[in-house]
Amino acid sequence: CPPPGLSYGLLPRPCRALVLLNPLSGPGLALKDFHVLVQPMLAEADIAATVFITERAQHAHEKVREEDLSQWDTLVVMSGDGLLHEVVNGLMERRDWEAAMTKPLCILPGGSGNALAASINHYAGNEQVSKHELLINCTFILCKGLHTQMDLVSLSTASGKRLFSFLSFGWGFISDVDIASEKYRKLGNVRFTLGTLQHLARLQLYRGRLSYLPADAVPGTPPDEPLVANGHAGCVTLPAGTEVPGARAEGALPEDSLLVPLQQPVPEHWTVVPEEEFVFVYAIYQSHLGSDLLMAPAARLHDGRIHLFFLKAGVTRVTLLKLFLAMEKGTHLDVNCPHLRYVPVRAFRLEPHTSAGIMTVDGEALACEPVQG
Repeated sequence: CPPPGLSYGLLPRPCRALVLLNPLSGPGLALKDFHVLVQPMLAEADIAATVFITERAQHAHEKVREEDLSQWDTLVVMSGDGLLHEVVNGLMERRDWEAAMTKPLCILPGGSGNALAASINHYAGNEQVSKHELLINCTFILCKGLHTQMDLVSLSTASGKRLFSFLSFGWGFISDVDIASEKYRKLGNVRFTLGTLQHLARLQLYRGRLSYLPADAVPGTPPDEPLVANGHAGCVTLPAGTEVPGARAEGALPEDSLLVPLQQPVPEHWTVVPEEEFVFVYAIYQSHLGSDLLMAPAARLHDGRIHLFFLKAGVTRVTLLKLFLAMEKGTHLDVNCPHLRYVPVRAFRLEPHTSAGIMTVDGEALACEPVQG
């Protein structure tokens, strides 16, 4: 019996799949792995795959924004998480985004991080694996054809950007490691270990104000209403009672009903973190940060929660290393580090005091500025 609020669909057979593949992602083996490992499994499952190879940044974004989606039963992304970020935002820029977002999406790990693929593998009850084992598990999930909803988070920045994110938003240590270790991506997941050790040597602090709306503190909304989440068959829906049916112009994006404009102070029922010096702030909505990093063991695909972690100033390098080693098994909260806080939230705001440090959304770099989601 599915959890409340979840419904499942099944891909048709034969099934027509558009595979968006970045040949340069991760170790650069995605195309070879597709032909050797994935295609024979898809053929066996009566899934006809048409491969679209991306040639530059934003190529997949443009493709899905303009594509006639009626010719495909599913869109498959074979790359790291960055390509799926392009695809989700390309779909959300369509005039028919509500219908487009009901198209089942599939992730096949071809990058170095592969956090969403690892999360889905985890939700399916499989052991934590990486590389070819993870790819085969995810291809098998696609072959079985069962699909369900996934939460999306709506992010807005001070410069007026509106982004849709399926995985995470970060600032500080973790984001710096993610972006700085890009140059080692041919090494696959090892790049993050290498980057962590390098950044530990020069541990930085990031100053800013963090505020959030705790998951159990939404006035006038039932506790289990999702924030901005995929509702029936994947449409983006809002908490009950926040929108008059038919009030939105066709193609207009949903309002961020839990947020006030960034220029205004956060509402009184929000929590403002008293400390303003952080090692990192990380909001994650799925279980895994990488194929061997189980950051939010409580997360589910469609729980209407943003799992917010922040590490306050004062932590030693030794403890920070301990936390990352424990994260492999998802036991970092058992380390009982007084500087690490975890809170499930529905919305958050981060206002950096300077533009230092990289922000990331779904592992992609973002200019450092006030942001809320």
